[in-house]
Amino acid sequence: MAGRPLIGISTYLEAGARWGAWELEAALLPAGYPRLVQQAGGLAAMLPPDAPEHAAATVARLDGLVIAGGPDVEPVRYGAERDPRTGPPALARDAWELALIEAALAAGLPLLGICRGMQLLNVAMGGTLVQHIDGHAETPGVFGRHPVKPVPGTLYATAVPEETSVPTFHHQAVDRLGAGLVVSAWAEDGTVEAVELPSADWVLGVQWHPEMGEDLRVMRALVAAATVTTTAPSPTAS
Repeated sequence: MAGRPLIGISTYLEAGARWGAWELEAALLPAGYPRLVQQAGGLAAMLPPDAPEHAAATVARLDGLVIAGGPDVEPVRYGAERDPRTGPPALARDAWELALIEAALAAGLPLLGICRGMQLLNVAMGGTLVQHIDGHAETPGVFGRHPVKPVPGTLYATAVPEETSVPTFHHQAVDRLGAGLVVSAWAEDGTVEAVELPSADWVLGVQWHPEMGEDLRVMRALVAAATVTTTAPSPTAS
């Protein structure tokens, strides 16, 4: 049945979250993520960390997947020593999201990585990260903006063909590209701002935070790809 595609979004898992009289461990997600999915025409489902062996079954229920922003990826995942400026590890989230990415790629599920999500996509494909750069996160808790230039002919450029100012907050970035990935947008300082996997139907990572802006085009492109998946006819039995 055709309808709004179901887009799963990975979440934080945080101790000591507070609301009302409560202070408990919570699976949480900034409201901008589900709101962006909804505004782009999708249905949003939160995917808190789970056992990695459940990733394939989870992906099988979805029409599209978003790996959200969050903490730094554990450097051992890409064979690096920890830089003192790298943040605390989120081991359960690393394992779950890497399993989700692997399952989505295997299933041909449309996939969008946002900030950490793009970095984790690169790591999943065998790439590495720069553990600290300056100029992309100046004030703690405050998003900045800078221009991003698309690479002509890429998936990203199809959705957003012109140079655009984007909301940004990160201190790590893609270093060596993972196998099969190509750069589809750059910042003025040479930072990789988007990557994609041409061998897949729709796999894109963006370094900025579209959920903190008003431009729906990237998410609309994901939702459109997920809608095609939703409405595709089931194979007929032979």
